[in-house]
Amino acid sequence: MTNRAIDENQRVRKHWLGVLSRAGRAELEQALMALADLPPIEHVRPPEPGMVMLRGRVGGTGDAFNLGEATVTRCALRVGTGALGVGYTLGRDRRKAELVALFDALLQDETRKAQLLRELITPLQQGQAAGREATSRSAAASKVEFFTFVRGEA
Repeated sequence: MTNRAIDENQRVRKHWLGVLSRAGRAELEQALMALADLPPIEHVRPPEPGMVMLRGRVGGTGDAFNLGEATVTRCALRVGTGALGVGYTLGRDRRKAELVALFDALLQDETRKAQLLRELITPLQQGQAAGREATSRSAAASKVEFFTFVRGEA
């Protein structure tokens, strides 16, 4: 496999992991119910909560500073004898981290990948984009315009 193919695979995996981690637990549970014939699941690292330090930059380009801490739950599991799936999610939802890891492992299986991308990732991505658009429209509707009156010479 060439470096370009590896980079593309990493980019696609990064994309679906982002979509899965932003999805709601109920959406992931519903998608799991639609799947049939799941191979056995082995927990390599059971779901466990932990803390991460959030870093920020003033203006996006200034010096980095510690913004605060956030709770993150992570999980790693293997589906059958296949790939290792990992899941990270903000908060303490162990089941959601497990579902993210499960779908990550399933998406690495070439026989399931196309169907899961089409039936799971694309609808989740579209729903998330619509939610961001609605939030953006709501924020734009409440935008306040400030202007200055210029006083003329009397």
